[in-house]
Amino acid sequence: MNKKQIISLLVAAAVFVVTGVASVTVNTWSDMKQSQNAKNTEKAFGNLFGEMSESLPSEDYVAVIDVEGTIYSEPTTTMFGESEGYDHPATMKYVDKLIEDENNKGILLYINTPGGEVTASDDLYLKLMKYKEKTGRKIYCYFADQACSGGYYISMAADEIYANRNCWTGSIGVIISLSNMKGLYDKLGIQEVNITSGANKAMGSAGENLTDEQRSILQSLVDEAYNQFVGIVAEGRKMDVNTVKKLADGRIYSANQAVQHKLVDGTSTYEDYKAKVEAEVGEGILFYEKDSTDMSLSSLFSTIQQLRGRSDAEVISDLLENKGNGGLMYYESSLN
Repeated sequence: MNKKQIISLLVAAAVFVVTGVASVTVNTWSDMKQSQNAKNTEKAFGNLFGEMSESLPSEDYVAVIDVEGTIYSEPTTTMFGESEGYDHPATMKYVDKLIEDENNKGILLYINTPGGEVTASDDLYLKLMKYKEKTGRKIYCYFADQACSGGYYISMAADEIYANRNCWTGSIGVIISLSNMKGLYDKLGIQEVNITSGANKAMGSAGENLTDEQRSILQSLVDEAYNQFVGIVAEGRKMDVNTVKKLADGRIYSANQAVQHKLVDGTSTYEDYKAKVEAEVGEGILFYEKDSTDMSLSSLFSTIQQLRGRSDAEVISDLLENKGNGGLMYYESSLN
């Protein structure tokens, strides 16, 4: 190879390197710029749409709060960013706004749920109790198709409860659900290996059987949450704790059975119950229900980000982490 050829190769290599670096730099700058623009757009328009969706009536009203679907701490969203089912963060913020709004004259809880997470159920119960303490206003409650476990727990903040005559309710209890795959693993020749800091660190792992000690540990967690549930029901329904315990074996009650056991005050259609509330609060009172289809641009941007490619491991991990696998649940599993 002569000198001219060597120089040509060196020049070509230099041009290639410079072009590559320039391309990477431009792409990186472009990505950063787009990201910044997206944030600015989200901030400018997302806040605008958010504020518009949170406006409350300028006249006296009763706020209708829907607790529908399984109760999770984090909401499930559609591909368009809309909340699907119960939205815990939004509901908690909404109650705070109602506390400060003088036009609000009460809350009507509309419950249609098999239950859900212990923490989320207790969070909303405590928030509603705070609402009553701060405002002195009443909370009314209506059970639709089902109001079980965590749904019944939340209703204990209400001053009265009416139910659709075909409603199923009750299921007063706590459950921890675990999946044991050890038998399947053994058949497939798979052995789970856990390096832990203590004998109970891998407790509930799918590849290992629970020891008697571990089962006892989990049972103690269930018992503690159960006793809390029983106490909440006893206080909410003005019943003796021992009476509640006789009813609180996890079973489901029909609406009529619930009335007989004083777990519910009566049965009614939803429209008839609203008429009853109206007669108490004030003739012509507005029943205000937030539009669940309101969507801010911020939620849209968030959803678009979530639509990026995800590995199977990420999807499974997210499902197990966010849907309460192995966690304490006020939940009636046979209804879902």
